[in-house]
Amino acid sequence: MTLPPLPDHPWFTTAVAALVAVGLALVAHTLLRGVLTRVAVREQLLLPQAVLGRTARAASFAWPLLALQLVLQAAPDLLPGIGFARHAGAIALIGAMTAFVMGAIGGVADGVIARHPASVADNLQARRIHTQTRVLARSAMVLVFIGGCSLALMTFPGARQVGASLLASAGVLGLVAGLAARPVFSNLVAGLQIALAQPIRIDDVLIVQGEWGRVEEITGSYVVLRIWDDRRMVIPLQWFIENPFQNWTRHSAEILGTVFLHLDYATPVEALRAEARRIVEAAPEWDGRVLAVQVTDATERSMQVRVLVSAANAGQAFELRCIVRERLLAWLAREHPQCLPRLRWEPPGALPEPAR
Repeated sequence: MTLPPLPDHPWFTTAVAALVAVGLALVAHTLLRGVLTRVAVREQLLLPQAVLGRTARAASFAWPLLALQLVLQAAPDLLPGIGFARHAGAIALIGAMTAFVMGAIGGVADGVIARHPASVADNLQARRIHTQTRVLARSAMVLVFIGGCSLALMTFPGARQVGASLLASAGVLGLVAGLAARPVFSNLVAGLQIALAQPIRIDDVLIVQGEWGRVEEITGSYVVLRIWDDRRMVIPLQWFIENPFQNWTRHSAEILGTVFLHLDYATPVEALRAEARRIVEAAPEWDGRVLAVQVTDATERSMQVRVLVSAANAGQAFELRCIVRERLLAWLAREHPQCLPRLRWEPPGALPEPAR
């Protein structure tokens, strides 16, 4: 069997046109990307730089696939295998465009986050923007991915028939699907609630089930809490909507810390107060807002002294409390050792008898 000459092959013209179109698309993509990248870098535009970086790979496939699909659509309908080629090209183009849109959403999120760094001292506004941007971007990317998969499935005639059959029994199947997907949708709705109401934000200090930690990551379905000893607690988003928890940085990172000392009744409170002021004022962790030394309780054996101090954040407050506790105990042991808690026992006749 002899094959026809190559120029006489039915696919020859279409293949040459496809190669030319793909080559021109790659050249156009390279030139346009290079110009946009140079302008964004020169003008220091963080948002375009992030979008270009996140969409580079997807765009390098989307442009050639779009050109190829245009050529295939213009090809004669009687060309052998043209239907399969068009279908495969359409699926590939949908996948590339879905990845491109998801990358663009991620690039916009990265650009917004880069324009609001959280490394500043007062980063409350930045953390609020980070949380909203990350949660909304991930929710949008999930919706785009679902839409892309739906479009790809709709290109199959069999899938459309299955869809029609499913619509005919939408009542029962909808109930079953709703029950099966309830955790997914509940977390999605909880993510939107957290993004808008913001009960928690990135880098917030939380107390969850007795564990102290910082919010390290907020995804579309769970929150990663970094515990103080570098453990990670993974908590579903829905848990924060349904359960109470402590947020130490809801409106501000400033916090009060307490130091409790149990001392003898003979302790000179004024001297203790003066020493506490000297220690706190010399500590760089103190923010200068609050300092109080008070006797808050008295038992049959000792009195309780509370030293109340303030700091800019929870970490500095912990360090300051340790400094105050250590140095006050050292001062008491050195200057007033008799004021440390002790048990008294007086032998008979040691106390003078009361005057008659």
